[in-house]
Amino acid sequence: MARTTPHEHPLIEGQPLYWSVATQLLAELRDGTIPPGERLPGERHLARHFGVSRETVRQALEVLRHDGLVATDRRGSHATLSGRPVENPAALTFPVGARAADPRAVDRATVTWEAPPPGHAQALGLAPHRPTLVHRYESEGADGLGRRTAVTSFSAVALAEVEELGRYRERARSSTAAQLRRAYDWMRKAGLTLHHRDAITPLAGSSSVRVTRQVHDQYARPLEITDLLVDSRQDALVYEFTLPAAG
Repeated sequence: MARTTPHEHPLIEGQPLYWSVATQLLAELRDGTIPPGERLPGERHLARHFGVSRETVRQALEVLRHDGLVATDRRGSHATLSGRPVENPAALTFPVGARAADPRAVDRATVTWEAPPPGHAQALGLAPHRPTLVHRYESEGADGLGRRTAVTSFSAVALAEVEELGRYRERARSSTAAQLRRAYDWMRKAGLTLHHRDAITPLAGSSSVRVTRQVHDQYARPLEITDLLVDSRQDALVYEFTLPAAG
């Protein structure tokens, strides 16, 4: 990593400092400055490199870990990004709305092999009561607010063509933890171009909104459908999603 001074890393207007650092660090992963699998410099070095505090660096690394772009073990953090690059850390967020505004939020996720909700089965072209991989996600802030829950059902196409998802069929059960944060990246690497349609519906008599996302590939085959419930008093839902197949 080349020596730089803080003014060479301008802040991105309207974004938190740690998000700007995460975006800049992602750019260095993209351009090969830090090759996939190579250990990242320590927090102290990164803090000097970007001209920020170590706590800001920790928050930036957590953003990248959340999306599977960086992994951390006892030896430190290393880059895991592979395939065609993406434009920003948020692009790989699964399920929709998975990143809570509170960095201290507690996430829980499981996978099961069961019949999906009736609306999901119809959207995915599955026969009634036919089982598939179902992912359940929930998150809430440290203060118990900002609760969000999501249910995702995957199609037969997704399970057949995306090896990483297919592996869950044999081990899926209600207690199986599964943070499938790289699900969209796995689809992309399998050669699928992802298109999404999001519908946002306020729930009558409630402060919550429902976000329904349907994802299909370049052949208009359904890949997954997600229903997310989120307390709109606590969060702004901002997402941008254009992921071509890996080249």
